[in-house]
Amino acid sequence: MTDPAPISPAQAAGSPVESPTESPVPGMDPLAVARWAHHRQRPSAWLHDEVGTRMASRLGWLRQPPLVWLDWEPIQGGLIAHGAVTASLPDAKVFIAAALSDQALLAIKKNNPASGGIWQWWRGKAPQPVQGSTRVDMVWANMALHAQHQPLALLRRWHSHLNTDGFLMFSCLGPQSLQELVAVYQRMGWAPPCHGFTDMHDWGDMLVQEGFAAPVMDAETITLTYASLDALVRDLRALGRNLHAMRDPRTHGRHWLARWRQAMEEHWPRTPQGDFVLTAEVIYGHAFKPRPRVRLSGTSTVSLGDMRSMLASEPHRRVP
Repeated sequence: MTDPAPISPAQAAGSPVESPTESPVPGMDPLAVARWAHHRQRPSAWLHDEVGTRMASRLGWLRQPPLVWLDWEPIQGGLIAHGAVTASLPDAKVFIAAALSDQALLAIKKNNPASGGIWQWWRGKAPQPVQGSTRVDMVWANMALHAQHQPLALLRRWHSHLNTDGFLMFSCLGPQSLQELVAVYQRMGWAPPCHGFTDMHDWGDMLVQEGFAAPVMDAETITLTYASLDALVRDLRALGRNLHAMRDPRTHGRHWLARWRQAMEEHWPRTPQGDFVLTAEVIYGHAFKPRPRVRLSGTSTVSLGDMRSMLASEPHRRVP
């Protein structure tokens, strides 16, 4: 992962998931997070599409498919993965949430013309940008959570977009990811090449903290191999940027790059065939938005929306 390009504090303050009450994840730089979120030209990483396609295969396990769903940052999550979900839910209406929504809608239409064609528009099923009032049956967030410096705020926003009994499906990188890259940097005494990734048990605790119910977490390890260092670097750049607060702030020249390549060639783990090895621990999460409950006290305040949900969930009783 490489360092992101500069962004102004004003742009960073415009992030839709900022929470003034939540401290950033230790070791993550909020400005670097904002720079990466607003990076205009970046293709979907191959790994993101692969993970999203695997996660989409789990939609077949659902007893009741969602009628409306929200794709969080579809370019970052993978346009092929977006197409896989669309194919699994052909009758569902889809919203998208993206820092650059116009670019995302154009990319979706270009990658999967059927999703934005006139027939889908006539049926009211063409992708639409999410609004604050948008409510959906499923929030789909592929490979987004590990790049957020205030994850509780993001979980809270996902929760707010869900209907009662709606569910969240997400994936993200786990703490064993990129261990080969980290090991080379530590051996050379260099500043960290990436921030640390959160364990799946901690994600489960945070889901419960933000009002989700019945979280189910699992993880798998994907081992990637590369015939050349250049191919490895291309994938690392597609995966993201160095969001560590203590990353090297200097701009390096060609001599340092030559030294960097030499270190990678000499110290990066390889297969018996000589290919470079890269580990990606992928965490999958699933959780529901339960019916709201009121904690009774001397005075209790309930929103109108929560009251409607509670009344709708209660069986009707006849008064004798």
